[in-house]
Amino acid sequence: MNDYAVVIKDIKKVFGTFQAVKGISFNIKKGEIFGILGPNGAGKTTTLNMILGLLKPTSGSITIEGYDNVKNSIKVKQLLGFMTQETVVDGYLKARDNLEIFARLYHVPENEIEKRVNKALEDANLKEFADKPAGTFSGGMQRRLNLVKSMLQEPSILILDEPTTGLDVQSRVGMWDSIKKLNDKGITVILTTQYLEESDALCDRIAIIDHGEIKAIGTASELKRMVSEGNILEITLKPEDIEKAKKIMTSKFNLEISTRGDIIRSNIEKDSMGLSIKIAQYLEKEKINVLAYSVHLPTMDDVFIKLTGASFRDDTSSENIASKARFRR
Repeated sequence: MNDYAVVIKDIKKVFGTFQAVKGISFNIKKGEIFGILGPNGAGKTTTLNMILGLLKPTSGSITIEGYDNVKNSIKVKQLLGFMTQETVVDGYLKARDNLEIFARLYHVPENEIEKRVNKALEDANLKEFADKPAGTFSGGMQRRLNLVKSMLQEPSILILDEPTTGLDVQSRVGMWDSIKKLNDKGITVILTTQYLEESDALCDRIAIIDHGEIKAIGTASELKRMVSEGNILEITLKPEDIEKAKKIMTSKFNLEISTRGDIIRSNIEKDSMGLSIKIAQYLEKEKINVLAYSVHLPTMDDVFIKLTGASFRDDTSSENIASKARFRR
């Protein structure tokens, strides 16, 4: 077990009569970027809070670098860095001052503060902005400052809760680079995200959680192969043509069909361009107007929909309501 930074064994969390996490187990390897993915209300936030020690599991155990995170909570907190979804910086203070305050809150030795703050500014590409108020920074700059702030106590494990929420594409890619640089230095990274392409771009392995259960764990490639070994055909039609097209594709071409709104989808073989053209031509012959069609390799979107049957849900789920109520008490 020395290869694992985090070992989770059969953890459950119950709020009153609601079971938010239903006995999940997984391990996170040292030095990897591990993604936790799921719809809102799936149990990922509760799981993250239990790893952090903010919530105590109803049953089961969590071990961080060999330490039980309930019995050795003080030691575990020294090993963990955490960046919240919300950007927590004081806009009136300089970037350097923001970092110095948190260095003291993290009990960084006085003779180490200046060195660590300078290193953090350099890691965030903010050295030239060190003496400017954080409130004048772009959203991406503030998020990078927030990221390195969580590294001031030099943790071995960094936990990121939706680190790029609200950022534009350019700033998001910049955050990805910052996270990868930290990981290249040997930091184990655990992140939750609502951007499926983010998990694909960053994570060595991904756990998909829904309704408090692990649906799958694997690399992005392994998860995509669960959807299809070949390609996915998507055809966009007028609503009145969907049932007729489904019958043709199942009877004439012997394909299994699923639908998403006005799109019908099917898994097809790798050498499938000829087949997709034949299908489009046949549908046209049958007076079915094909508005658009595409053939593509499986994506994380396809994986997510197959395993959870849904897009990301809104934040009014039972889990979030129960969790928030727990913290208000």
